[in-house]
Amino acid sequence: MTDKAGGALLRANAVFKGVPSKEIEGLVQVTQTDRHRPREFIFEEGDASLWLYIVKTGRVKILKHSRAGKDVVLELLGPGEIFGGVAVLEKRPYPATAQAIETTEVLKIPRDALLALSKRHPSIVREMALMISHRLRTAHESVKSLAVEPVTPRLAAALMRLSDREGKASRAGVELPYHLTRQNLADMAGTTVETTIRVVSRWIKEGLAVEDSGRLVLKKPQALRAMAQGEPQDV
Repeated sequence: MTDKAGGALLRANAVFKGVPSKEIEGLVQVTQTDRHRPREFIFEEGDASLWLYIVKTGRVKILKHSRAGKDVVLELLGPGEIFGGVAVLEKRPYPATAQAIETTEVLKIPRDALLALSKRHPSIVREMALMISHRLRTAHESVKSLAVEPVTPRLAAALMRLSDREGKASRAGVELPYHLTRQNLADMAGTTVETTIRVVSRWIKEGLAVEDSGRLVLKKPQALRAMAQGEPQDV
């Protein structure tokens, strides 16, 4: 990654918006870029938090291993998004696992460099706290849904979270901007891939969604949103 590209990626992130350009340029000099294959682990739960990561290209999922042996996806992150930061600031092991969904490049910042910079610019810690607060609310909603909701509303809610975050309106409906496998959707909803295939196939048959070049397009997002909220729908 060039200094120009690395600097642009950092400046575009709210966490570093209060940091002077000269400091950003210095930080870029000590960063590294890693490339990961699909399904490759970037780090695993319990690993030492030596780096803060920013997605450059591709997608990353943050997941936890449940006692039942299943993976539960807490977040899907795209270009420009930070992960691993709180563990770095607190010098504790990563609390979850990060795995590449597709071919992914990440910019990684050494812990010592980030800690030194955050002492000079406390806005980094403040912005990181705001970001994590938002993510914790989303994760809490996901975990609550896993505990009390039937599988169909859980799957609809997972799609709505992705739609609200990254969906793009088109004549066909709301397009999800990347290929979402049934396995990833199942992990987000805490169910099996077989159940996910069955439910999504039913939605496609009923006209709620359509698959275009491997990407889901939500043709009736409001019906899916109502389903996520447990409201009966006439489709």
